[in-house]
Amino acid sequence: MSDTDQPNLYLVTPAAFDLDAFLPRLAAVIDAEPVACLRLALVADDEDDLARAADALREVAHARDVPLVVTGHAGLVERLGLDGVHLTDGARSVRATRKALGADAIVGAFCGASRHDGMNAGEAGADYIAFGPIGDSPLAQGPRAEHDLFAWWSQMIELPVVAEGALDTALIEAFAPVTDFFAIGPEIWREDDAVAALRRLIAPIR
Repeated sequence: MSDTDQPNLYLVTPAAFDLDAFLPRLAAVIDAEPVACLRLALVADDEDDLARAADALREVAHARDVPLVVTGHAGLVERLGLDGVHLTDGARSVRATRKALGADAIVGAFCGASRHDGMNAGEAGADYIAFGPIGDSPLAQGPRAEHDLFAWWSQMIELPVVAEGALDTALIEAFAPVTDFFAIGPEIWREDDAVAALRRLIAPIR
């Protein structure tokens, strides 16, 4: 990736949020910086709550030509008019999900720090592979995805790769040459001014 071919931004919602308060914040962030994709990562016990959030976010995203994917709920993609799904179980359900949703849907796969899972997910039909966390996170359930993994992937594999998890400005600068997307969520939503937080975070690639 050349200096002029910088990674794109992949925006991730919080796991919990007040919909009415979140929508204007989301719109402001997307209007401030180009966003390639939005992921609805809401953890909801009630399917109706997830559907309401998806409907509202779809309007904001599609009005700005940003595709919307949902974490894990492949069965809701068509019913809610979403663009695809972000799978969190590596390569395990990629093939069945691709078959169910068809060729036009976005199917992404989070593969932790496993090159093997990433390659299998790609062969099974994933549109992108996400690795992470790339930073130190007390909530991480697996090892960090190291720079070497991304460097190898960017040299050997054409499938787009997403870097996510505990990002900071130094990591953005270090990983920019070896990733196609940065998935950004908690890093900005925990701040009062999400737009300012995003611009500080991505300063090395702007």
